[in-house]
Amino acid sequence: VELVESGGGLVQAGGSLRLSCAASGRTLSSYVMGWFRQAPGKEREFVAAISWNGGKTNYTDSVKGRFTISRDNAKNTVYLQMNNLKPEDTAVYYCNAWSGAGASYWGPGTQVTVSS
Repeated sequence: VELVESGGGLVQAGGSLRLSCAASGRTLSSYVMGWFRQAPGKEREFVAAISWNGGKTNYTDSVKGRFTISRDNAKNTVYLQMNNLKPEDTAVYYCNAWSGAGASYWGPGTQVTVSS
């Protein structure tokens, strides 16, 4: 599975961005999909995840109520809608596909910078 993130950029605090993660090589419909982020000098951290059919979602506390993860299996794409962005959301955002049987795939990441 090859994953490619897009949609990152520079935005002012309070603004919004929508990240996309497009997959090729295999359908994503059987994978749990997640978004992670890594800020400079920090470890990569979990942001959000969505079950294979979109029926379940999970978020880290700091983004609850501001970020929404969704997926379109027909388009083999996962999204992360980010609203009310804060400077502490600045990071490289990574898409992850997890099969549940040990296989895990990562995209190269997309930079999100939030200015105050």
